[in-house]
Parts: sequence; C-alpha cells; structure tokens
Amino acid sequence: MKSMFVTVSTTSFDELIAAARSPPALQALQSRGYQKLVLQAGWGSLPQPQPSSSPAAAVEAFRFKDSLAEELQSADLVISHTGAGSCLETLENEKPLIVVINDKLMNHQLELAKQLHRDGCVLYCNCSTLVETMQSMNLSALKPFPPGQPEKFASFLNKVLGLQ
Repeated sequence: MKSMFVTVSTTSFDELIAAARSPPALQALQSRGYQKLVLQAGWGSLPQPQPSSSPAAAVEAFRFKDSLAEELQSADLVISHTGAGSCLETLENEKPLIVVINDKLMNHQLELAKQLHRDGCVLYCNCSTLVETMQSMNLSALKPFPPGQPEKFASFLNKVLGLQ
C-alpha cells in the first residue's frame, strides 16, 4: 500500500495538516496511487476523523511517538515542515520529500528549502500551493542527498586543537 507521511515534528503547524488532508489533497494523493495518509500533528490540533466520500484513502493521525523512524521507513513520500532535523532525517532515509514553508514564521525555512531544491533533493511549496505541487510532482527527478562526511570535521577540529 503506497503511503504518504506528513510530519510537523515537535512544532504546531495546523495549516499544513489541514492542507494535507483537504479533499483536493486527498484527491491528488489518490490520483498518484497513494492509498494511505499518516499525519503527525505535533503540538498542533490533532485532526478528528472525518467522513470520507472516498474510502480509498486511509487516514491516520497521531501527535507524537518516541521515534518517527518507522513512519519514515514505510512512507513512499514525505511531506514535512521545513525544520532542518526533519529534512535531514528524511533525506538520510532516502525518501522523496516535499518541504512546506510556514509563511507565518521568520523565514530561515525558505533559505533551507531553496538550497535543498537547488541541490535537486526536494520539492518545496507553502500550504496554499501544496495541492498543485502534489499534482505536478516528478519524484524521479529528485537526486539523492549526499552522505555526510564527519571525518572531515573531526580532522579539521583535531588540527585546530593541535591534536594532529
């Protein structure tokens, strides 16, 4: 069963949760072959089950879990707020990612989203353009996120501290 996971991590981003579970978003999801939507609402409002005119999409929601690793691993697509930790964890799990900018915040998020998009690793949008992004997304064009190289930082740090 193809699934999409929406996460806001430990923040509150009700607009993203509402946009992802709107009828047009569910229709876009189904038209792309996704049958399941999992919503992680964080400190925001936990969505109440709503009657669906289309039972083809199963919708689950929760506030927090000890780890989101299972959801990330089982997702075929992740839609996330633009928190650096959420973005990096998703990309390290080699999952296609759409990052959604919270226009109500000072927008360091936009800088991160634009850079990851320039690098070819993510698609990005805001809540008002999420459905359009879902309808037009070409996930096969996304590039893998390059793995980190902690040994370079360790070498630099050792040199600076005179340990090398």
